[in-house]
Amino acid sequence: MHSTRRLFMAACLSLAGLCMTVPSGVAQEADPENTMVITLKDGDVVIRLRPDLAPIHVERIKTLVREGQYDNVAFHRVIPNFMAQTGDVQFGDLEDGYNGRRTGTGGSALPDLPAEFTNEPFVRGTVGMARAQNPNSGNSQFFIMFDEGSFLNGQYTVFGQVESGMEFVDNIKKGTQANNGVVSEPDRMIKVVIAADAQ
Repeated sequence: MHSTRRLFMAACLSLAGLCMTVPSGVAQEADPENTMVITLKDGDVVIRLRPDLAPIHVERIKTLVREGQYDNVAFHRVIPNFMAQTGDVQFGDLEDGYNGRRTGTGGSALPDLPAEFTNEPFVRGTVGMARAQNPNSGNSQFFIMFDEGSFLNGQYTVFGQVESGMEFVDNIKKGTQANNGVVSEPDRMIKVVIAADAQ
């Protein structure tokens, strides 16, 4: 009995030691100030923002969220097995000024952002900033990866990762690869909030 208890205690201490050696970035508690919640037609998608990777981009995203600019914005370009793109606050608002021909070409009234490229890989659930050919042209549009996309690594800014609700992202209405993912009658981000503001 005593030897069993000793073995159990030793195992617990061993596990405790292992837990203490886990890198700090692996098991972080949720930070409401850096958690974005996107309400889609099927449910909420919770995204952990990564100011450790892209502080300027995270600040921009939070500004636009808090201004309500992402509410009702279309997922205008959605390619199966690749990614879902949204965030054109200029031409993509399905409730106010939507322009199907121009959606995907606009941004916000704020200036473009300098690239914050890192070695963080593009994997399923990665949230990256869309841009034009100029690396420093990110503004308001972003995309969520359906699958791994290593060909994007180091060329687009990673600013977040889906923590839950990826199954709802999978259900976003898709275009086809043949038409570069352009979606007719697209789905939208119904509401977007920063978790700290919803508490």
